Amino acid sequence: MNGTDNKNITNPEGKSKNFIYEIIDEDLKTNKWGGKVHTRFPPEPNGYLHIGHAKSICLNYGIARDYKGKFNLRFDDTNPEKEEQEYVDSIIEDVKWLGGDFEDRILYGSDYFEQMYMWAVELIKKGKAYVCDLNADEIRQTRGTLTEPGKESPYRNRSVEENLDLLDRMRKGEFPNGSKTLRAKIDMSSPNINLRDPIMYRIVHEVHHRQGSDWCIYPTYDWAHGNEDSIEGITHSICTLEFENHRPLYDWFLDQLGVHHPQQIEFARLNLSYTVMSKRRLLQLVKEGYVDGWDDPRMPTISGYRRRGYTPESIRNFAEIIGVAKRDALTDIALLEYSIRDDLNKRANRVMAVLKPLKVVITNYVGEEELDAVNNPENPDAGSRKIPFSNELFIEQSDFMENPPKGFHRLVPGGEVRLRYAYIIKCEEVIKNDNGDVIELRCTYDSDTKSGSGSSNKKVKGVIHWVSAKHSFDAEVRLYDRLFTVENPGAEEDWLSKLNPNSLEVITNAKLEPSLRNAKPLDKFQFERMGYFCVDTKYSTADKLVFNRTVTLKDSWKK
Repeated sequence: MNGTDNKNITNPEGKSKNFIYEIIDEDLKTNKWGGKVHTRFPPEPNGYLHIGHAKSICLNYGIARDYKGKFNLRFDDTNPEKEEQEYVDSIIEDVKWLGGDFEDRILYGSDYFEQMYMWAVELIKKGKAYVCDLNADEIRQTRGTLTEPGKESPYRNRSVEENLDLLDRMRKGEFPNGSKTLRAKIDMSSPNINLRDPIMYRIVHEVHHRQGSDWCIYPTYDWAHGNEDSIEGITHSICTLEFENHRPLYDWFLDQLGVHHPQQIEFARLNLSYTVMSKRRLLQLVKEGYVDGWDDPRMPTISGYRRRGYTPESIRNFAEIIGVAKRDALTDIALLEYSIRDDLNKRANRVMAVLKPLKVVITNYVGEEELDAVNNPENPDAGSRKIPFSNELFIEQSDFMENPPKGFHRLVPGGEVRLRYAYIIKCEEVIKNDNGDVIELRCTYDSDTKSGSGSSNKKVKGVIHWVSAKHSFDAEVRLYDRLFTVENPGAEEDWLSKLNPNSLEVITNAKLEPSLRNAKPLDKFQFERMGYFCVDTKYSTADKLVFNRTVTLKDSWKK
């Protein structure tokens, strides 16, 4: 589990503090930002948000909430080749669903393009930036290594006037993609490779999802990142550790411009076991058909978790459990699964569903009746419901064995078991088809053993669930499991070979109790003894309900 690397003190809500809160406390004590706390979540709209982004949202919004500050949702939309409005819309929905309250502050880095361009002109005039004609490969070859300095571009000492003219012509679209860049003039021998004349602008003749064809030069992430924070008055720019080596560059840009300079603080990104978190790899899974879209319930995307039945509360609680660390670590996915079990245990009503049915005929039972069933023993306000009982039932195939191993306490030939909320039954006869498969059980019931009646002291070890054959209805149930078979698939060279071939099992003829007929998309239930399930939003129709398994009742992967 991720550590927090900090003392156990409490934030304004009384929760355990992390090192970022300690920094903010000190800033407030010294009045560094005039008592203000302003954070942001700055996603690139080039894919759907995943669970790692959820951690960042919870952290950034949580800081603003706890210190009564402000929280921005800001799109860092500086790459028109990979960005789409679909991603923008999905990100807004996900942040809202997770509880990140940005009020009316949906902001776009692309709206600052003019200001960033004017700042680039300012740096050229100060002799701190120049237009370079080297192509991408040539820039890479002259950049140097960790042990060798880079080589200065032959275009590094162009005059201010020439650089201004070339940048203006770049903006007007006179040059093809890749033919020129605008680079900062810093230090080609710096031990920090990010300071070796980094690219600020590149030529990209692409239509932007928001700005249309107004621009054909686009700022790099390194140039835009600090500028966007500065323009918005961000006080604490919370980033993941991979941006730590970029911080000196952001500092250099802001110091040269003499503008508002937020404080950047890095924390460890979330790495989750049995999961890949790379957007590039997630996109590959989608485009090559390994999964059913970005919201496939096996995907680590927020939309995938939502469709699978996760709640925002469970994800926020997960973020609280893992804490905020200064060092990278691999977080056990069991912690995430624990969080959703813990949440649904309190809120999900218990119902009965038979996934792989075996027919049971109770030969000495006549008629029908309704039995009382508790909706949720963890929630006293959940009440109870009536479930129909008749002489023909369905039970799980796995709840009967002809030759059981030691310790099997369910139904066997000549054995007895209790039906949940109902009676004790005894298996009298086993019916098989021509292939020798068990297709039906003939049983008798003991009328004095009705659940809750207190009329019998008879005890049996096994209790199984069931549904009335006459009153149940068919539904499709999708049993989702972990997408990968190895703990750290992202570290595997041939990571696609580690996909779990059993990550999805589709059951088309599950039998459900009648109370579920009117279930709506995203309604959540505990199927007794089977796990937590959610009505699917994508494939459920008025004529057919589809249920996704959210999580099992216990960690089925435990050794």
